[in-house]
Amino acid sequence: MKTRLLTLFTIATAIVSLAQAKDNRPNILFVFSDDHAPHAIGAYNGWLKSINPTPNIDQLASEGMLFEKSFCSNSICGPSRAVILSGKHSHKNGFMNNGNSFDWNQQTFSKILQKTGYQTAIYGKSHLKGRPQGFDDWAVLPGQGLYYNPDMIFPDGRRKLQGHCTDLVTDLAVNWLKEKRDSDKPFMLMVQHKAPHRNWMPALRHLHLYDDVDIPEPATLFDSWEDNAPPARYQELEIDRHMDLNYDLFVDLVPGFNQAPSQKRQDRSAWANMKRMTPSQLGVWRAAYGPKDEAFHKANLSGKELVRWKFQRYAKNYLRCIKGVDESMGTLRGALKELGLDDNTVVIYSSDQGFYIGDHGWYDKRWMYEESLMMPFIAKWPGVTKPGSRDKHLIQNLDYAETFLEMAGASIPNDMQGLSLVPLLKGESPSDWRESIYYHYYEYPSVHMVPRHYGIRTERHKLMHFYQFGDEWELYDLKTDPDELTNLYGKAQHNNLANQLKAQLIALQEYYEEDSDISEKPDTWKAQMRARN
Repeated sequence: MKTRLLTLFTIATAIVSLAQAKDNRPNILFVFSDDHAPHAIGAYNGWLKSINPTPNIDQLASEGMLFEKSFCSNSICGPSRAVILSGKHSHKNGFMNNGNSFDWNQQTFSKILQKTGYQTAIYGKSHLKGRPQGFDDWAVLPGQGLYYNPDMIFPDGRRKLQGHCTDLVTDLAVNWLKEKRDSDKPFMLMVQHKAPHRNWMPALRHLHLYDDVDIPEPATLFDSWEDNAPPARYQELEIDRHMDLNYDLFVDLVPGFNQAPSQKRQDRSAWANMKRMTPSQLGVWRAAYGPKDEAFHKANLSGKELVRWKFQRYAKNYLRCIKGVDESMGTLRGALKELGLDDNTVVIYSSDQGFYIGDHGWYDKRWMYEESLMMPFIAKWPGVTKPGSRDKHLIQNLDYAETFLEMAGASIPNDMQGLSLVPLLKGESPSDWRESIYYHYYEYPSVHMVPRHYGIRTERHKLMHFYQFGDEWELYDLKTDPDELTNLYGKAQHNNLANQLKAQLIALQEYYEEDSDISEKPDTWKAQMRARN
């Protein structure tokens, strides 16, 4: 009897110890925005640092680790999110472009976290269609969602909320932390902002931010793509030719506006947003933009001066939307401190891809060029990451799921394709870390008309293949040509390098079991381009 009691006591003690060990696993707050380019974050030291766009995110970097070489695997909203949830490239998780629907029945890191005792929640932009699985609570925007007074879908149905989307998503997350969280469980809280996605509609309190500032212009604002393969000249994402004065920049835009758009695939979501505004909101909006519109008409700009004006209007609205995201970071971190959760919560900031803020004369993303390939990743892990540290290893959004799982002490499934960042966050430098990343963009034909392409990026070089446009390749030396202005492909002195990178690229495709169809006939794309131009 005594022996049996001792055995039961030993088992009970072990169970209690296990429970206590689980309770000590870190919480994870994952703040994720949309289209936030690293060079629009002060801590990344880009050309926009001088205007101090992100003091709260910069503070996070000073207390944690900033990854300098962080990249996406497919530079577009939904696919990036699908890669993060699944830990698999687009061709493996089945969500290759925004027209797809995510298979929520498949394995995701959030489901695994639930099984290991974590409480999970997601608020904001999902962009994957369907009802989220693997979350104890959620509220998501339908599709891309709206900035002002948006509808959101909750487990019990759809309803309209009053306010600006960034603030509303933040409030939902803070309310969950304070009112819905199970304090006996560690948590994974995903806060996914719509901002600063097109059409860059900031909160009313930020409408006059940067009014007295000239935003620095990128060095490549007037790039003419002379040394690129033809696709760079046939796109539809130029500030000059494709950024609409009314629908993108809000000139004279009011709810009853019926001006014909400047392009066939025009995004009209700004107009839809304005129709959702209350009379009070609309009054504040027009009071801010009306005088600016009047001044624009009087100036009667053309040529490069018109491009410069459009860049300033666009960049200021983009950065105003980022200001709301940065304030959200401050609010969320304040809530953690108020609740005594700060010391055992990993706080991560990232975005689904980079973005062109006038770089190469463009806006949007999609390309494998650096500005849209790069994505921010900043992590504070109390007691683990060294404050103010910077990491230079090549990482991808492919690695996030594995990282979250290892942080939680969960097993990483063998079919996940990324690498856990935990060793890097601990300051280690694994000898077998990857030497290159693989990229593949699939969404064509679509908005902005960027053709399908894949490629490889190493520490120093990048090779891209535009397989829809014949056998078009681009090769760059990122050390001597960081702006990717000089295409080395086809130059005799670089043939050996090109062949080496091609061999590495094929090896990556085999390693990741790339089985998507890349056999589209090249003349198809050429014919379409000729017809449009």
